[in-house]
Amino acid sequence: MPQYIVRRLLFAIPVLFGILVVTFLLARAIPGDPCKSILGEKATAAACEAFAENKGLNEPVPVQLGIYIRDIASGDFGDSIRFSRPVAQILVERIPLTIELAMTALILALLVGVPLGVISAMRHNSAADVGTMVFANIGVSMPVFWLGLMLIYVFAAQLGWLPPSGRLSAGLISVPFYEVWGWTIEPDTFQFRTLEFISNHYLFNSLITGQWALFWDGVRHLILPAVALSTIPMAIIARMTRSSLLDVLGRDYVRTARAKGATERRVVAKHALRNALLPVVTIVGLQMGALLSGAVLTETVFGLAGMGTMLFEAITARDFPIIQGFTVIVATAYVLLNLLVDVSYAYLDPRIRLE
Repeated sequence: MPQYIVRRLLFAIPVLFGILVVTFLLARAIPGDPCKSILGEKATAAACEAFAENKGLNEPVPVQLGIYIRDIASGDFGDSIRFSRPVAQILVERIPLTIELAMTALILALLVGVPLGVISAMRHNSAADVGTMVFANIGVSMPVFWLGLMLIYVFAAQLGWLPPSGRLSAGLISVPFYEVWGWTIEPDTFQFRTLEFISNHYLFNSLITGQWALFWDGVRHLILPAVALSTIPMAIIARMTRSSLLDVLGRDYVRTARAKGATERRVVAKHALRNALLPVVTIVGLQMGALLSGAVLTETVFGLAGMGTMLFEAITARDFPIIQGFTVIVATAYVLLNLLVDVSYAYLDPRIRLE
């Protein structure tokens, strides 16, 4: 197993390098000039020349690529063209919200999608099966932005049960756990940014520090966007669970278990579901990556300052370092999630030997 993991990580290096190069070139192929996008009416020829000189955009593209690869290798994502701030600091501020939203949506999709798929498979061609598949088809068909607006209208504007937007209520501030515990951390260091990244996960930070009012407020703010974001993966997981479980329920060892007198619930739980989860786990890994990279609409609708909105703003402003930095992070997340999915196969099916 360790050899397999090391080998996969080594194979991931050329993949990430290729993604880095392609993203670098595509970002510069976007029509428009960063100077004119950022300076607007002040973008005179002299101002743009000074802007390009200051940001290093007057160098040939191969030279810029070489400088960027050198900086990335040393852990430096560069500075934002628009904000003149380190991209690493922006990542630390923005990514935790997107991770919280994606993880909450995925957990919700699993908690609802897998049981619906199991019920649908156990009651094949029944009213429950038809209703579940109709629900799944509707879930796949609904645009996220439309569903988000409808959820805001019903549960926030009309019923007033949940907040319509934002991450926390006005007046609430998340105190980082290292401050609560009295840790003294030197600012602008790798350790500081790591701890800040962890503390920016508001739910986790408030949970380990006992800030319960903050925790429940954060949960309330995440419910509507998580429901909107989870609808499509929930439907896909339900349909995949149903089809995979139906296939497994027709196998010889399942019929043998039934012939021995095992109850249907035990047959499904002990013999069928574990084998049926292999394709479901694959879908879950792919959906997690899609949730991380596809939360742009959800964050925009609900006014969340996460990775999606920042990436959209960076593309609009031609802010190349942010586009490249976020793409590298998402690509790395995809690689690690797929590695985790492959490793989980050996646990779900002992016949699989990754070595």
